[in-house]
Amino acid sequence: MIGKTLGLYIGSRFVKSVAVVFFTIFGLIYMVDFVEMLRRAGDNPHASAGLVAALSFLRTPAVSEQVLPFAVLFGAMAAFINLTRKLELVVARAAGVSVWQFLTPPLLGALAIGVLAIGIYNPVSALMRQRADAIETNLFKSKLFLNDSSLWIRQKSRDGQSILRAETSAEQGLSLGAVSAYVFDNKGKFIERVDADNARLVGPEWRLSHATVTSPGLDPRLTEIYLLATNLSPSQVVQSFVSPESVPFWSLPRVVRDTEGAGLDAVGYRLRFQSLLALPLLLAAMVLIAASFSLKLSRMGGVGVLVMGGVGAGFVLYVATKLVSDLGGAGVLSAPVAAWSPAIVANMLGALALLNREDG
Repeated sequence: MIGKTLGLYIGSRFVKSVAVVFFTIFGLIYMVDFVEMLRRAGDNPHASAGLVAALSFLRTPAVSEQVLPFAVLFGAMAAFINLTRKLELVVARAAGVSVWQFLTPPLLGALAIGVLAIGIYNPVSALMRQRADAIETNLFKSKLFLNDSSLWIRQKSRDGQSILRAETSAEQGLSLGAVSAYVFDNKGKFIERVDADNARLVGPEWRLSHATVTSPGLDPRLTEIYLLATNLSPSQVVQSFVSPESVPFWSLPRVVRDTEGAGLDAVGYRLRFQSLLALPLLLAAMVLIAASFSLKLSRMGGVGVLVMGGVGAGFVLYVATKLVSDLGGAGVLSAPVAAWSPAIVANMLGALALLNREDG
């Protein structure tokens, strides 16, 4: 086994390189987002530079979380290239330390970074993202315009079942615009259709304003207020409008249960939960990919080609992960398969490349 001193040295070099890369990307994302938010808030008298700076800071961690695998990839490549250039790994090899032994500390470091990312960083960034969304909504007074398939709510109540469709949303779904409601009795028989200008959730019911009620065999009738009972709580409605990326890791199982209990689609939340669970394994794959392109002694040059090869391999893995994730979100693949398969395949390919390079 690798000695404690050497293991701590290699592990610390790896963690420092990853931290430098990650916080550099974090700063760049913050600056770009800050400039963009200043442009959007240029005509808003309530948006001061300090408020915009704070808003960008709240938004940045959630965006930076998406580039964590690339930070591990670039940090690992930088650490391995520096160790190779200074002949430290050459000396370790001469002392009988194999590539698998001195890769153990970086791999353990990547797994630890992944665990900290899903257990601490993700919950904090998700809460900051939710706070940023609330501030942005109040600052710009924005409404969410929905396409024809984005909001269909199925609900139950003491009176029966109903299905709601809305074209616009505000206040995270508590206020809906251009609403159509299809009302059924407890036996599933259609009773009436209600078309209203807007609807608002007040207690255990939706209040539909300026509604037109159409029942089979009867003439349409107008009513100023139509009350539609619901089993949905305000938190459940708000949660249905929150993106999976804005839900903390520890809250995702509860959100899945509540969303499915309300009759809403929870595939996105399931996929997000499984993707976060697979993150440590994905970061370990990035270390193996970096090692495959960075451990070659480069006295004869060609470092740029190796680096570009590693970047290209990481980019291919990212595209494959997004593609499989989209398939999982569309229901073609189950959430565990869509989340875990890219990381597992990447680890197998990285290990195969190292075996071919180091062990012939």
